[in-house]
Amino acid sequence: MIYVEQFTGIEEEWDTFAIAQKGFTHFHRLRWRSVMERVFGHDCIYLAARDESDELIGILPLVRVRSRVFGHYLVSMPFVNSGGPLGTEEGVRALSNEAVSLATFSKVKLLEMRSRVPLDISLPVSHRKITVLLPLPASKEALMKGFDQNLRRKIRKRQKIGVTVSFGHQELEPFYRVFAQNMRDLGTPTHSLGFFREIAEQFQDDCWFACAYLDGIPVAGGCGFTFGGEFEMTWASSLRSYHQQAPNLLLYYACMERSIEQGLTQFNFGRCTPDTGSHRFKTQWGGHDEPLWWYDFASSTNAITPSPDQGAFSWGPRIWRKIPVSIATRVGPSIVRYLP
Repeated sequence: MIYVEQFTGIEEEWDTFAIAQKGFTHFHRLRWRSVMERVFGHDCIYLAARDESDELIGILPLVRVRSRVFGHYLVSMPFVNSGGPLGTEEGVRALSNEAVSLATFSKVKLLEMRSRVPLDISLPVSHRKITVLLPLPASKEALMKGFDQNLRRKIRKRQKIGVTVSFGHQELEPFYRVFAQNMRDLGTPTHSLGFFREIAEQFQDDCWFACAYLDGIPVAGGCGFTFGGEFEMTWASSLRSYHQQAPNLLLYYACMERSIEQGLTQFNFGRCTPDTGSHRFKTQWGGHDEPLWWYDFASSTNAITPSPDQGAFSWGPRIWRKIPVSIATRVGPSIVRYLP
């Protein structure tokens, strides 16, 4: 007998189970529940599947994102790349069935479970997002030798013109200034500074903030996480006014070097849409594409989480790019909280 309930146990039980499962990512950690609740005020429904001995056999972090404008969603996990159910096949199926029941009862527009790996469940799956993975060698010298000649030349050119990269939580605010500017330029509302501060507070040991500088000015920045022997670059931005200097190249390279120094074996470039500029930037490093397995249950056909790619919202980026950065940064978080 398997039963599913809301998880009321301790962090150690949840995280110990999660880390041991295939498909585990940083976003399965229980402390993300605190981030979602404290920053966004969203209803978090963290489900646990247990067997007849009351042993944990599956977990599913679900977050309810609801607004009058964009609709009502259940997402695992919103704003990040993964977080779908983990556990035994029986546990995952029980959790999936319970999630569908919740979605049906709540009349949500879309239930989306963002898995890193394929799941044995009977829901439609989307591969509209992928990631690029690069196995890391044992040394920084081998890393550089593994790149093609053109990429090595680009990296060395950035070093010669004086781009430097710094790491640490003191880089949070410089990173955010670059990030907020870039999001405005892309026509996308930005997360709040408080979101990243909460992340830094909750994940002091396995969250990296990095910033690339040129002439003392922060021109590119990244935020990512270590887990399971890899580093994932979850958010990264660079200033358009420094496009020719391409400081993001050195930012990524420095993160790869640091990953090797810390004994990590894989660099995860984070999610992207196939055949876009972001995808091409990531594949130039020699990694391989890996599909993301996003399982959906929708109240209507072709429902997806709200995006500027949708016709109904395509006007948004055109307007947003014209808003002063200070206003976009102040107003953006009140919008993006409903765009999972």
